[in-house]
Amino acid sequence: MDRHKEALTKISRRVQWFYERKQPFRIYHGSTNSTRQPQYTRENVIDTSPLSNIIKVDEQTKTALVEPNVPMDRLVQETIKHGLIPPIVMEFPGITVGGGFAGTSGESSSHKYGLFNNIFNWIEIVLADGKILVASNSEEPDLFRGSAGSFGTLGVITLLEIQLIRSKQYVELTYCPVSSVTQAISRIEEATEDKDNQYVDGIMFGTDDGVIMSGRLTDILRTDVKVQRFARARDPWFYLHAHRLVRKGSDPVTVVIPIVDYLFRYDRGGFWVGAYAFKYFVTPFNRITRWALDVFMHTRVMLHALHESGLAREYIVQDISVPYENATSFVNHIEESLGLYPLWFCPVRRDHDTAVLPITFPTLGHSANMMLNIGIWGPGPKEPLEFVRKNRALERKALELHGFKCLYARAYYTEEEFWTIYDRQRYTLLRDKYNASTLPTIYDKVKPDPLPTKDSSMTWLFWLYNTFWGLWPLTGLWGVFRVITRSDYLFVR
Repeated sequence: MDRHKEALTKISRRVQWFYERKQPFRIYHGSTNSTRQPQYTRENVIDTSPLSNIIKVDEQTKTALVEPNVPMDRLVQETIKHGLIPPIVMEFPGITVGGGFAGTSGESSSHKYGLFNNIFNWIEIVLADGKILVASNSEEPDLFRGSAGSFGTLGVITLLEIQLIRSKQYVELTYCPVSSVTQAISRIEEATEDKDNQYVDGIMFGTDDGVIMSGRLTDILRTDVKVQRFARARDPWFYLHAHRLVRKGSDPVTVVIPIVDYLFRYDRGGFWVGAYAFKYFVTPFNRITRWALDVFMHTRVMLHALHESGLAREYIVQDISVPYENATSFVNHIEESLGLYPLWFCPVRRDHDTAVLPITFPTLGHSANMMLNIGIWGPGPKEPLEFVRKNRALERKALELHGFKCLYARAYYTEEEFWTIYDRQRYTLLRDKYNASTLPTIYDKVKPDPLPTKDSSMTWLFWLYNTFWGLWPLTGLWGVFRVITRSDYLFVR
């Protein structure tokens, strides 16, 4: 803890320095799983990247004391030594504890536990004036709940106590084929009602082709069930494996997966987004090429390359949750507007009591306890204005269907639109109470880049790019080059 206290003192003094000058700052974590472009300079940054230590794992209380920049894979690696795991583990190993808490995160166990921020007991936070507080459900509860999903706009989170549950060696996963969104929702409801199912999610590969997967923790290896791995270069990508299993017939299929392989099953290939890289680079997509290029196909590297190349601006990356009864309408909109498949389905328990700040959930007045998160990830229109139009159409449709979007991705709302969805008054009162008015607002962090008009010089520049530079995958090659030659891809030097 001595090292933590030393780092905490430095951060507190640095924050106070900004506060005295009424100067906004950004928080530099050293990594990101957002697709938004970072906005860092040496002059406007609080560097929290050293806060990446696991202080303690307590087997008696089933808790872990961790600094915010601890990634999921290292957290699991340490807790599993004690026979424990977090109830919710995000599917990308590079997502950090602090990022999951301050953002909006969930996974296939969210039907039981809600969003990731629900599994914390307390946080240590440096307020915008440099004051250090501990916040929990009993101490500063408005700050504790409000910091969840606040993207660092209330202060700098420096320490968190996370809850843990007993782990087992394997996940027994059952794959159930479905032939429509309606059937998928029905299967999800059945699976989530079964209390033995720790994990539930699904994939729609097309309009009438999908799979719902339900998993149970187990230490037992059944002789009639195959053990399947996903972490090694020679192993299949998870979504391809799932599709192959359900194509074989209409009956459910069960396999046993080592627990760590299950938790990070989507890491290789980044769900299925990695498949687009093969097409972009005009490279065959098969078992051999996936094995040969495996080092580039993990999410840490892929996100790094997306940022360096600028290709994140051309890919639609949205997670939008809607009530079950509106899921079919929303999928129909996605199909008509974008034609993107596969789509990820993840049921999420919506907790009004534990996620009270409206920047986490829109104030739409809908009382649905369960929501279906739909992951929409794939290439969008190359023309910038059309790209924005498609994303804005997604946002409008989600609101029409009483849904909400995760703000880790790009948002395309105007400021006026944004504050008609989220309760600005309550948010502002909280920022005023904790002296956070000098910090960027959450809208400042998620707002879109300025758009070119049809007659602007930026439109002509895009035309030149699309005609010459865009004829070859040069931007992608540049991203790969930067991945190979540079490890720190966020800091502006």
